[in-house]
Amino acid sequence: MPHGNSVEKNAAMRAYGAELIEHGADFDEAREEAMRLAQSEPLFPVPPFHRELVRGVATYGLELFRAHPDLDRVYVPIGCGSGICGVIAARDALGLKTEVVGVVSTGADGARRSVAAGHVVPTDTARTFADGVAVRVPVPEALAIYGPGAHHIGAVHDDEIAAAMRLYYRATHNLAEGAGAAGLALALQERDDLKGRKVGLILSGANIDRPAYAQVLRGETPQP
Repeated sequence: MPHGNSVEKNAAMRAYGAELIEHGADFDEAREEAMRLAQSEPLFPVPPFHRELVRGVATYGLELFRAHPDLDRVYVPIGCGSGICGVIAARDALGLKTEVVGVVSTGADGARRSVAAGHVVPTDTARTFADGVAVRVPVPEALAIYGPGAHHIGAVHDDEIAAAMRLYYRATHNLAEGAGAAGLALALQERDDLKGRKVGLILSGANIDRPAYAQVLRGETPQP
């Protein structure tokens, strides 16, 4: 994991028995070190984007679409891309016409830039407190799926993400991490286009440290 990762998430991984190694300033530096260690030690590498990961996360897309096949649009946060690719796979398997929209942070918008360019466009930094979307280098295999498969990719500012986290808590009492609230943040940004339409949101996780969440509930935005 990179230095500065969620303290409580790290503690949970150690509690499951993981030997946790902290390396680098962000996810991509940590990923590169993990792949290096897998080559130099007797370890089996599991990349952040893999066919089996996509099949796994596609199950929630399948459940959502079977329950609500009349959805007009679904918003999905993009980190390495397994989530949005799984939702696209489930939609296509059921033969639905639902628009799937990807969501990135304005501070880590490599996926949006890559779709616009038609090839992988890394960013220099991934500055966002929403660590689930804090990825500098998009995964080519994922881009090949969500590039043509997504309706569009939108970007949200950290202030918008924090506001969406507060709304999730206030309206539904769901605790959402930054990446988990990104879809709602973009839906709010695009709400004028959504009038009269049925919309789905992927709340992808609740991994946020208590001090950071307390900041959000106070009306503040945590600094990355």
